[in-house]
Amino acid sequence: MTRRRLPQTPAYWYDGSMPPWPARMLSALYASVTALRRKAYGRGWLRSRPAGAPVIVVGNITAGGTGKTPLVIALVERLRAQGWTPGVASRGHGREDEATPRWVDAGSNAAQAGDEPLLIARGTGAKVRVDRDRVAAARALVAAGCNVIVCDDGLQHYRLARDIEIEVQDARRRYGNGRLLPAGPLREPVERAADCDFRVLNLGTTSEGEVQREAGFGEWPMRLQVGAAQPLLGGRPQPLSAFAGQRVHAVAGIGDPERFFSMLREAGIAVVPHAFPDHHAYQAADFDFGSKLPILMTEKDAVKCAGLVDAMAFMVPVQARLPEAFWIALLDRLPARP
Repeated sequence: MTRRRLPQTPAYWYDGSMPPWPARMLSALYASVTALRRKAYGRGWLRSRPAGAPVIVVGNITAGGTGKTPLVIALVERLRAQGWTPGVASRGHGREDEATPRWVDAGSNAAQAGDEPLLIARGTGAKVRVDRDRVAAARALVAAGCNVIVCDDGLQHYRLARDIEIEVQDARRRYGNGRLLPAGPLREPVERAADCDFRVLNLGTTSEGEVQREAGFGEWPMRLQVGAAQPLLGGRPQPLSAFAGQRVHAVAGIGDPERFFSMLREAGIAVVPHAFPDHHAYQAADFDFGSKLPILMTEKDAVKCAGLVDAMAFMVPVQARLPEAFWIALLDRLPARP
């Protein structure tokens, strides 16, 4: 069996222990640089560039996954239903040759497109552009006929002017120890969240009643609705309940693998967890688990694994569900549709 590298999230970000002094020193330096950069844009020393269409940024102020991708997909679908032609701009973290801008569609290669952009392209059919320069990506989408841009991540990419900011936060981990990188998980101070137009709290696969209890003042609850498990090599989908009482290999190469494992355990599944680094480039050897059990993995992992697994591998899709009032409030912020 191959040895696996686990995601390198420092334990002190979330367990309450004191970060080591080198991390605290670097955090102070990071705070100074971040504050100076924000001040430069706030005072006009640096200028944000318009895309030529309304821009909605979906991001977070913490490092690691918070559930942005399901929200981006839901947002694209809602905008299209309202008569807009949305396009998605993304950096495409983890892809090969990140310096090269690319168009991403359902047939793109995950290594070149990036796992999240490919998942969005397959899930929505919308135009998706990956580029380290998000201004260039947004303008390319406008030139291609899109009249509203959804920026996947990029809350800190101030060079791209935006009309709406949506912060997504994980309900279980929140802001961790409240410290800036690398002493904590924060990319920007907690106060930055107050500047966002919408604050979405990802409550995972909790019930509707739990959603209403846990979302705080000024937060919009988002829950994830789990769909039937889809065989990666084709075949009949299986309800997640079909795996209840069984042992399965659970594979997650996302920002917070435990979120996926907990979801499966809540469905009564005996999980053998296999956590990989975020945006992991899978190889066939990664699935040499030493026992023949069904394999359940996230959609984000599945777009990279179809040629590496056998017929016992399934992806578990999720869909973001938010209150209708959230969509009404968000659409009300946009200008009249062209």
